[in-house]
Amino acid sequence: MFTGIIEEIGTVMNLVGSSSGALITISCKKVLEDLKVGDSVAVNGVCLTARDVKTDSFVADVMPETLGSTNLGELSAGKHVNLERALKAEGRFGGHMVLGHVDGVGRIIRSYPEGNAVVYFIGAPRELMKYIVPKGSVAIDGISLTVQTVAHQGFSVSIIPHTLRATALQYKKTGDTVNIEVDIIGKYVREFLKNILESSSDKGLTVEMLKSYGF
Repeated sequence: MFTGIIEEIGTVMNLVGSSSGALITISCKKVLEDLKVGDSVAVNGVCLTARDVKTDSFVADVMPETLGSTNLGELSAGKHVNLERALKAEGRFGGHMVLGHVDGVGRIIRSYPEGNAVVYFIGAPRELMKYIVPKGSVAIDGISLTVQTVAHQGFSVSIIPHTLRATALQYKKTGDTVNIEVDIIGKYVREFLKNILESSSDKGLTVEMLKSYGF
């Protein structure tokens, strides 16, 4: 599990594709300090497993499903990526619960300054918008952010100067894609309530029924 607090901006050295997926090599420094083969690293919010660790980089496999459901397939040599190692049990939980399982790909529609921050409006797939709520949590390319506003076709997030400097978002421009992971708590709650409503379709949702489920 991750927290969405980016540790380092890495640089893609190469992405070699094949019929069975791809191998990605990322140049970095900080995440290599205690990284071992088999450890998890979030790359732009995608949980990958290090298969080889070198003095200045690490190599990871990327499955075909991951290439198709995230923006990792768009990467090439020289591109910048957000990196975060898996959370240690004794580590600070500075962001929110991020699993590294991307739910969909969005696109930057526009960005504009607002005081000392920069607001990004992200166009998102319709099926994800039901999990996006104002002041709720969302991970954008692995960055833990707070939703500012919600519209029918997307949502906005406000980026403080530190976050912009410390992440690869500074290199993104209008039209670029971003990986979106919605809040895991929201997904569980929505699915739980959906199952309750489906099981109670004959009687409807009642106060007694909600109490019986602990509400």
